[in-house]
Amino acid sequence: MLTLDGSEGEGGGQILRSALALSMLTGQPFRIGNIRANRPKPGLMRQHLASVRAAAEICAAQVQGAELGATALTFAPGPVRPGTYRFAVGSAGSTTLVLQTVLVPLALAGAASHLVIEGGTHNSAAPHFDYLDRVFLPVIRRLGYRVEATLVRRGFYPAGGGAINVAIEPAGPWAALDLVSRGAPVSRRAQAQVANLPYEIATREASILQDLLELADAEVEAHTVKADGPGNIAFVTLAFEHNSEIFTGFGTIGVTAEQIARTIVQDIGKYLKSDAAVGPHLADQLLLPMALAGGGRFTTTRPTPHTLTNIAVIQKFLPVQIRIADLSPATKRVEIAPAGQI
Repeated sequence: MLTLDGSEGEGGGQILRSALALSMLTGQPFRIGNIRANRPKPGLMRQHLASVRAAAEICAAQVQGAELGATALTFAPGPVRPGTYRFAVGSAGSTTLVLQTVLVPLALAGAASHLVIEGGTHNSAAPHFDYLDRVFLPVIRRLGYRVEATLVRRGFYPAGGGAINVAIEPAGPWAALDLVSRGAPVSRRAQAQVANLPYEIATREASILQDLLELADAEVEAHTVKADGPGNIAFVTLAFEHNSEIFTGFGTIGVTAEQIARTIVQDIGKYLKSDAAVGPHLADQLLLPMALAGGGRFTTTRPTPHTLTNIAVIQKFLPVQIRIADLSPATKRVEIAPAGQI
């Protein structure tokens, strides 16, 4: 049984989610201690517990320690069983992070699966649905994954109440990913949305983004959307020849529309000043799907602690080599291949 220390690296929930997925894929049981030790509230929160329970359900795992606040867990998987599942986070915890846990195991299970995941769909601490749909899924489809996702209803923090539908077909044939250039710009689109808040918040964010990015009227949208509770999100989608990236800001009490918009623009500036194809968050999310598919390479910005931690966990379970090379101070190349082939 593998033993993992949840305080290593960034010390958050990524270690647990990756370990659950890799355990199901390899059949290797594990024990993890110090779960989320580097977070203000250590231990399993509802969204982490939802990931554990979802993983256990699809493979009839034997689990010890699956309780709110638990700082240690033992997970012994059985064979992954494709099928129809409904997973409820029970809070505004991220539906997309629960999906990350079970997506690759179900894609490699040999038959189709259909998931309904209920909870938060647009959270500040996780990939939101639009990012999943427009950035992450299009890239992994190039590897050979066959996944479609639909937004049923939005769920903002703290009310939650959102839901997504996900259809997963058996993956393959595999193709190595070669995403070292984003290519020429294709389109830009700024969107601001509010739920149960004044529409003027969205129009103000959209107007500031339009001014700062010099966007045409047709490239900017402001909307009121339906959700159980209040929420505000603004994001800019940049589409290039070879991939897309989304840059996001969430409205919170005490943060002005100007601050949200300027933070988004600053993040865009950092990305565009590099030659990277893949943004820092997508770099983290691609590692596991690539390690199980055709491998390959991509360019990205400076790796986040999430990315470095994910690499360490993957290499504990799989005989793969993941190498990061400096191309410039702002651009890195990540290569993934079977051990000894880089």
